[in-house]
Amino acid sequence: MKTILNIIWLVLAGFWLALGYFLAGLICFILIVTIPFGIASFRVGMYALWPFGRTVVRDPSAGTPSLIGNVIWVVVAGWWLALGHITSGIALCLTIIGIPLGIANFKMIPVSLLPLGARIVDSDQRLPAYVAR
Repeated sequence: MKTILNIIWLVLAGFWLALGYFLAGLICFILIVTIPFGIASFRVGMYALWPFGRTVVRDPSAGTPSLIGNVIWVVVAGWWLALGHITSGIALCLTIIGIPLGIANFKMIPVSLLPLGARIVDSDQRLPAYVAR
């Protein structure tokens, strides 16, 4: 079922959302100082391509630098990426078959706003095993 949802997602929303993340990542790579933002943007972009079967876990060891980085990210790029998720989520929820995809869009808004300090892991992976790494 995950594969079917991912394929439908890729066609209806994932490709365009991922392009937005990749564009933001490329801009961050050009500006050298913002390379960590570019890496986070590409990581979330890959998640936006194929989200079903994966989940976002907050890293408990992320500290003040990720908090400061997330504030900068929200101001510079996070708000328009979140706006893309809101727009496509509403559009997908207008159809019966798109409702699960729209809900997935809404679940991706927090990571689009605050990508630093977040890890994308397989849904099967348990949290204690992740924290131990």
